[in-house]
Amino acid sequence: MKDEEIDLYIEAGKIAARILAQGAREIRVGVPLLSLVEKVEGMVIDAGAGLAFPLNVSRNEDAAHDTASRGDQRVFEPGDVVKIDLGVHLDGYIADCATTVDLGDHEGLVAASREGLERALESVRPGVTTGALGKAIQKAIESRGFRPVVNLTGHGLAPYMIHTPPNIPNVGFPGGAILKEGLVFAIEPFATTGSGQVSEKPRAEIFQQVAVRPVRPPAARRILDEVRERRGMPFSRRWLSDPRPDIPLASLARDGVLRRYPVLADVAGSLVSQAEHTLIVTGDGCIVTTR
Repeated sequence: MKDEEIDLYIEAGKIAARILAQGAREIRVGVPLLSLVEKVEGMVIDAGAGLAFPLNVSRNEDAAHDTASRGDQRVFEPGDVVKIDLGVHLDGYIADCATTVDLGDHEGLVAASREGLERALESVRPGVTTGALGKAIQKAIESRGFRPVVNLTGHGLAPYMIHTPPNIPNVGFPGGAILKEGLVFAIEPFATTGSGQVSEKPRAEIFQQVAVRPVRPPAARRILDEVRERRGMPFSRRWLSDPRPDIPLASLARDGVLRRYPVLADVAGSLVSQAEHTLIVTGDGCIVTTR
């Protein structure tokens, strides 16, 4: 990478880390989820950066992909385990980071995902495989008595692209992609008290344009006009000017123009924690941009 590209990744990471920490401090019992999301997303814009994806705020068994809806009435409840996942970009260069806020008595679960992340970061250097990173994550989480979520992974990052190869597993396996200097990716361990596998819920508030093709319905065309500046990065239903976008969104998803991001959850009654950093592989280790 060119020096200016590295600088953009690092600066985006600084902004993301600062705002994630500020947002996490705002999560308290009784605070409306919608007000938190709007406040944190506003902080990103005020910082002169862009949102790489809508702020994810997922509670309890919900592991990923939840965000506030327009008019959302939910508030944070006693005992909630809250995952807050933030993506920031500068000219398309992305920082992706997440943390878990415990509103109950679940310190061990929160520590499990954080320790998994730290052990994986310590292992990063050229020549190491993604399977080895997964092994470090799995060992750390299981040593605390929890399960890693096997069907959620970290992921590569590229300009305006939030998911590129390689996938970074939360469990170990022989081999995998080999890390090379200059690779940019996010590691995001998930620890759970549940089954260790997530499945899709009906709820979907986040969408992403994945194809360009002619669209006839005017409402659908208006949505695509609004999200064109996203350059393929995900957006929230809440961001759209149409107060009733359900039908055109469903039509665009059915036609393969948009991808839906349903909420991903472990079994009901379980609890999931998450921790995430973005990093750049260097000759002898890595730069953690979101530290």
